[in-house]
Amino acid sequence: MMPLEGYRVIDISRTLAGPYATMMLADMGAEVIKVEEPIVGDESRRFTPPSWNGESCYYLSANRNKKGITVNLKTPEGIQIVKDLLKDADVIIENFRTGTVEKLGLGYDVVKEINPKIVFCSISGFGRTGPYKDKAGYDVLLQGYGGLMSITGTKDTPVKAGMSIADLSAGMFAAFSIVNALLAAQRNGVGQYLDVSLLDCQVALLNHMATGYLATGKYPERMGTAHGTLVPYRSFKAKDQDVVVAVANDGLWKKFCQALDWVDLLEDERFKLNHQRVALRDELEPIIEERFKQLTSEDIISRLDSYGVPCGPIQNIAQVMNDPQVIARNMMVDIEHPNIPNLKVPAFPVKFSNTPPTIRNHPPLLGEHTEEILKSLGYQEEQIEELRSKTII
Repeated sequence: MMPLEGYRVIDISRTLAGPYATMMLADMGAEVIKVEEPIVGDESRRFTPPSWNGESCYYLSANRNKKGITVNLKTPEGIQIVKDLLKDADVIIENFRTGTVEKLGLGYDVVKEINPKIVFCSISGFGRTGPYKDKAGYDVLLQGYGGLMSITGTKDTPVKAGMSIADLSAGMFAAFSIVNALLAAQRNGVGQYLDVSLLDCQVALLNHMATGYLATGKYPERMGTAHGTLVPYRSFKAKDQDVVVAVANDGLWKKFCQALDWVDLLEDERFKLNHQRVALRDELEPIIEERFKQLTSEDIISRLDSYGVPCGPIQNIAQVMNDPQVIARNMMVDIEHPNIPNLKVPAFPVKFSNTPPTIRNHPPLLGEHTEEILKSLGYQEEQIEELRSKTII
């Protein structure tokens, strides 16, 4: 039995943060019913390129293991369908703008009257309280607001992270919080409201940088691939490509120099301790870079690996997909899909010894399970046809 088997999640969220959270829950056994707008569906279905046999890769990456139903939430009949689903649900998750679910008649006050045990998870850019609560929030905006861009990029050029880190981290925080709220509800019989803010999640990820600022009044600046308090800890250009080294302590510095036969640097008292190397960063790093340019990346990595010094290449996506460690860890998995032969997606990243996550179903086609779900709620064939004729489903 999977950890979340028997739990039902009603997902009226769209795009990435909410769907990613519910996909994590579905991977661990929860029954997730994805509610989409008739005809057009989740907006991420239209995020192309890239697409795979006409299906959006964006949508495919965040919606496996779910059942799909189409419901027009702007109609009383559509809202009633969702309310019917909520009677036996354990979780509802939404990421509309602040105030929208209340206008639809699906606010927490309404939902908890239908089902007191339900965990109601709201995901938004800035949270449901505070002066920014009514602002729209997208990943790139929150990378700016949350400080990530201030520390990512080169000195003169802030850049966004290549992946949607604000959305994805919010989805992970949401999934973790939902499971904890379910445990609490199991003990005391009462659900609760979860207010997940992309901004809050970004602030949490600032971690030691936030604490460091509060301690010193100084904030870190953009340093490319370098580290503010460790040297050498960044990428350097080798003869053929860049190599990343992570000399995180003085013991590794000694091994680093020994592996590369750099006796002069090893014996130089100015570089013996990390705080000295940080202070002399502008002198030391150009020396390392110049010497790396005389060596191939394979030679550097081979030597450093033999001494246990953390190092590696900067791989592109193709190289990652074919990396022997990634393959050995089964991080790309096959899903049978009616429209896509040989569909592969990234797997759940944590290995469980007893209750592993599973991939059971392809990301649902638009409205694929609408009839099945409505019949399970007691709707008759003629009722379903009438709802369909009115584009309510």
